[in-house]
Amino acid sequence: MTFDPSHRLRQTLGVGAEAALSETAVAGAPGGRLRASLLDARTTFDRLVERYAPDAAARDRILSNRFYRTFSGSLAGVLEYMAVERLFEVRAAGRYDRIVLDTPPTREALDFLGAPRRIVEFLDSGIVRLAFRSWFDDSGRPRLTRRLGPLGRRVEAGLDEIVGVDLLRDMVEFFRAFGPLYEGFRARAAEVESLLREPETGFLLVAGPGAERIPETLYFARRLQEHGCHLAGVLVNRLHPPLESAGPWPPLLAFLSRRDGEGLRLLAERLGEIPLGGLPLLGDEPAHLEGIERVAGELETALANLG
Repeated sequence: MTFDPSHRLRQTLGVGAEAALSETAVAGAPGGRLRASLLDARTTFDRLVERYAPDAAARDRILSNRFYRTFSGSLAGVLEYMAVERLFEVRAAGRYDRIVLDTPPTREALDFLGAPRRIVEFLDSGIVRLAFRSWFDDSGRPRLTRRLGPLGRRVEAGLDEIVGVDLLRDMVEFFRAFGPLYEGFRARAAEVESLLREPETGFLLVAGPGAERIPETLYFARRLQEHGCHLAGVLVNRLHPPLESAGPWPPLLAFLSRRDGEGLRLLAERLGEIPLGGLPLLGDEPAHLEGIERVAGELETALANLG
């Protein structure tokens, strides 16, 4: 599974947009069964609405809301939360022996970790409670501006020009329609958050080589532990091979080899008991399934030697 917006993994595995709708078989996968899935935040959100809506009318009221249709897949935090939700769905189905989730780079992955808690905090916030007030009358006009008479029309025009009164109306209607689903969403978010902290859920942190990458690697490792997540290990990717003799070697290759070796040594010292391994720099980027197989072989060796 991947929710990295670059879609490089999808292209390498040779799956198309259909993987956003359901798990898609990867053709030519050696041994066992391999399926790929892309995150579609809107589709996952739709399924949540269908699951927790008390009846068909409430479901349709939300799914047809213009604010929901426009922003459900792009609001801040929604993509990250839906990634965790999708992981929860696939795991609960019990169809796979192992699930691998490919996240975006470090800083965006941190948003992924905190997404369930932010959803709960948002649902409990005063902003949501404000939406339940009666802001618009039966004619669709804001009640506050209507009381101002002719001046109210000017205020409405200003609001309409800045944010759009129709958008505000649709947004309020969305939150009011969403009310019956809040408790279900809160409970689900708590379950999803607990999944990230289970011992069976392991996080493998992939870092770049060189001492200059160490601070970011240590920062993310610390944040994982602060979230109560199980850090299964750290892998340093694209390591230049150690040089067996004094040379003669091209100066740049000798420098990069020393840099990577020293960075790996320093990182091991700072990680303490956290397992550490390395992956060698390959001659080319894996652009097809055969390339993935080669990386998998190197990864299997690295995981076996973690420590």
